[in-house]
Amino acid sequence: MIDPKVKDQLSRYRQSIDNIDAALVHMLAERFRCTKEVGVLKAHYDLPPADPSREEYQIERLRRLAKDAELDPDFAEKFLNFIIKEVIRHHEAIAAEHGGVTEKTA
Repeated sequence: MIDPKVKDQLSRYRQSIDNIDAALVHMLAERFRCTKEVGVLKAHYDLPPADPSREEYQIERLRRLAKDAELDPDFAEKFLNFIIKEVIRHHEAIAAEHGGVTEKTA
């Protein structure tokens, strides 16, 4: 049998985790809403979907932030790389819808 104090503490941690997960989902949704608008602008002005210098800046910044927050910078970089790949995929789709450039033709 679990001590009621431990059970209560576990419940509080799980509630906090659930709240953080919900916040992450909402933040990611907002991030993708913004990057979709970037994709529309890129398609409109015939710009390539990928921006390697911007991606490099984002990765360096996120690694620094992760380190400051005592989070594994490698994990943070892998997470951001996943997001970047999704953003580029969406930008390519938007460009294709608008008859713009794709990464292959940029």
